Amino acid sequence: MQTLKEIRTRIKSVSSTRQITAAMKMVAAAKLRKAQDAILRLRPYASAMHHILLNVTVGAEKNGNKIFTENREPENILIVLVTANRGLCGAFNANVIKHVRMLTEEKYTQQLGNKQVHFICIGKKGYDFLRLRQYPVLAHDQELGEKPRFEEAAKLADELKTWFIEKKYDRIYLVYNQFKNAAVQMPVAEMFLPLRMEKKPSGWQRPADYIMEPSRDVLLEELIPRSLRIQLFKALTDSYAAEQGARMTAMHQATDNATELLRELQLTYNKARQAAITKELSEIVGGADAL
Repeated sequence: MQTLKEIRTRIKSVSSTRQITAAMKMVAAAKLRKAQDAILRLRPYASAMHHILLNVTVGAEKNGNKIFTENREPENILIVLVTANRGLCGAFNANVIKHVRMLTEEKYTQQLGNKQVHFICIGKKGYDFLRLRQYPVLAHDQELGEKPRFEEAAKLADELKTWFIEKKYDRIYLVYNQFKNAAVQMPVAEMFLPLRMEKKPSGWQRPADYIMEPSRDVLLEELIPRSLRIQLFKALTDSYAAEQGARMTAMHQATDNATELLRELQLTYNKARQAAITKELSEIVGGADAL
């Protein structure tokens, strides 16, 4: 049985841990509110951009413009993996890493064995996992996922677009956690390039063959890069909001567990203290009877 001193030490330790988890929960909740507002404002814009792009792209292939929709044989694959820089957020990192492993090991097994699957890591946890297992990592960035900025996301999107046009990569994926609510984050593997025009937004109807000014090709040259930048920025913002929701939920559960453990330790301490007092009283009474 533990001594009173050992129980008091455990109570102090658990109490300190509870204060830390409660503070982390409050910080994550404050960040989550801003991140949630940001992603909820961004999603309608991204959806409308895709809707416009879909309308303009209809008929583009008939005119010979297949540069962004060309479905080449998948020989070289690039995956942009978005994780967090820190832990203490439940299964947030583990789920998205598991998702990227399923994508590569099940769908691109041959390319993975031939070292034709490359990664760009946004976030420290994903980079550490891939580096320890000697996956080919082209680059990693720990700041872009922590504070998503459109200017830096646009630079990366333009670089990915250039690699696809130059046929350096035949498939480019974004793998990240999609924000549903504070308690639910869904890992998704989203194809960045080539463009998949069959994924039509809800309520979409095939438009008439409009005469466009400027030409359809000129519009596509402007709309497609902009749409790709928005798509990448939305993925980063989604992941950041999901991370804060996962961390807030994890710290809430940790605080509740610490509170329950403190209650049990306090009960154990009271019982041990009562037993010690009873023993002392018994010894005193026994000594008095002996006298």
